[in-house]
Amino acid sequence: MVSRQYRLVADVNSANPAAIEPLLRQLVGGEIAPTVDGSHVVTMLPGARAQDLNRSLLSALRRVERRTRLRAAWTVGGVTERFFDPLLWRQHRGADRDLNEFRTLTWGRR
Repeated sequence: MVSRQYRLVADVNSANPAAIEPLLRQLVGGEIAPTVDGSHVVTMLPGARAQDLNRSLLSALRRVERRTRLRAAWTVGGVTERFFDPLLWRQHRGADRDLNEFRTLTWGRR
């Protein structure tokens, strides 16, 4: 596979930002600005596919702190691929399902 330079713009949120910051600096370097619950990252990283880069970065961060979330945009050649934490999606979808079940139980049976 051909390695390309991806531009990463990401928000990394964690239950323990101080624990992941040193690893984040080691893995990505670049500009890392602290936020209320994590860091904002802007850097360039080499890789073959944005999906693989995103997966490896999130996995490495979660080895240090399990409750770490990554929302990232990887850009190469004018094309941007956006990734968000799939666990957040599942939690959000679960909340909608619970609300729909509640509606069915309360309004569906008369």
